[in-house]
Amino acid sequence: MSSATESATAGFLVWRLSMKWRVAVDRAVAPLGLTHAQYSLMASLYGMGRSGLRPSQRRLADHTGLEPLYVSKLARALEAAGHVARTRDPNDPRAMQLSLTEQGRDVTGRAITVVQGLLDQLLEPLGGQAGPRTLQFTRELAALLDAPLDPHTENDEEQS
Repeated sequence: MSSATESATAGFLVWRLSMKWRVAVDRAVAPLGLTHAQYSLMASLYGMGRSGLRPSQRRLADHTGLEPLYVSKLARALEAAGHVARTRDPNDPRAMQLSLTEQGRDVTGRAITVVQGLLDQLLEPLGGQAGPRTLQFTRELAALLDAPLDPHTENDEEQS
């Protein structure tokens, strides 16, 4: 651990790691014409599509953690680039279903390969992607993501 991070809080380290990852992925997928956010949306669609799903923009927003309005904006840009198809949901005419086009699947497959290489580099200090420390780290990250966060809870208690 560097001297700059020895006394850092967990929140600061999570933020720094997320920024390090975002910048690295942005740089890695830029030659494919993608941003990190676009890659996240397309890789999620890729995985969901392999499971036979055509998620709505709302479901994709819930899956990725991105705001629904931002997913809509990304989906429109990816549709214009020929990577994503947006169609009305037959069960809910207000909702748009998303799927990758053939071009989108090709670009996503190449991007996933590049990002997996980055992930290998990131997780090497923990023993690689299949290492026991990485598996424990993954479980701990999942627990943190599952923990509810309400920014108003602390303020509400202080006002009581």
